[in-house]
Amino acid sequence: MTADRSGGTGRRLILAIETSCDETAAAIVANGTDVLSNVVSSQVDLHAVYGGVVPEVASRAHLDKLESVVAEAMTRADVTSPDLDGVAATCGPGLIGALLIGVSAAKAMALAWDVPYIGVNHMEGHLFATFLERPDIELPLVVLLVSGGHTLIVEVTEPGRYRYLGSTIDDAAGEAFDKVARYLGLGYPGGPIIDRLAAEGDRTVVRFPRAMMDDGLDFSFSGIKTAVVNYVRRHPDVANADIAAGFQDAVVDVLVTKTIRAARRVGAATVCLGGGVAANSQLRETFAAEARAAGLAHLVPDRAYCTDNAAMIAAAAHWRLVNDGPTGLDGGADPSLKLPTA
Repeated sequence: MTADRSGGTGRRLILAIETSCDETAAAIVANGTDVLSNVVSSQVDLHAVYGGVVPEVASRAHLDKLESVVAEAMTRADVTSPDLDGVAATCGPGLIGALLIGVSAAKAMALAWDVPYIGVNHMEGHLFATFLERPDIELPLVVLLVSGGHTLIVEVTEPGRYRYLGSTIDDAAGEAFDKVARYLGLGYPGGPIIDRLAAEGDRTVVRFPRAMMDDGLDFSFSGIKTAVVNYVRRHPDVANADIAAGFQDAVVDVLVTKTIRAARRVGAATVCLGGGVAANSQLRETFAAEARAAGLAHLVPDRAYCTDNAAMIAAAAHWRLVNDGPTGLDGGADPSLKLPTA
């Protein structure tokens, strides 16, 4: 644990950096819950021409943007380096080159400013986004973490204590959105485009299969991409909006049904959403409606805390610093880092 350096105000200030994929982000958070700044520089336009994230392009963009993003975060929070009690960075999972940019920068700042460095698991950051908005949320809770790289159902018995309940056996949900959007010629990133297009379509025109709907708590989304391809080949005149609506409906149906099932199975008091796909309009609406129907408390975070951001990393870093102490400066980055489980 580190001493409070914030001038006797009683605030522990963490500067956090997030560079796991294609967002360059920095934030200042006090005491793990008070977000003083949360700055994100998107690389969407850089990668759109390639139809997906190019790791080398992402790493170079992080190098170009990180210094200015950190400076803006500190300016918005009205803090300087002597005010900080720690510097954190996402150390995995993610793109190794992108991760190393953030980790190296955070270590250098921590060393220069004589404060602890804290390496943070990106998925744990998404879990702590819940506590940013509801520090007093009732536990245990079940969180659906759904993004371009991960689709997980996680039980949180207390901060730092997690148990996997279900995961995808092939594609992540966000990956399926990107693949379907690419096949339909809609562009990148697929999730937001399909979300907008589906609002114009009729979800009842095509009912795509719900893979593994009645088979445990794991997911499979590779088959639905194939189902979309086969359907479009057989019915080329069906509007893309109706295809998008039917596809999105199938994915959301499986995600929400299994999350509610998991909560009932473990006796959770609350269900929460997390991850980039949690910004999807239909998922947010259906999740809240089905949770209410099941008599469960629920949290659908602000979209700013669903997509990759550094505030969630700072929240997790604060908890880790207080409970585990700092990370050694010899700590590296791990592109395949797993969520720590009890």
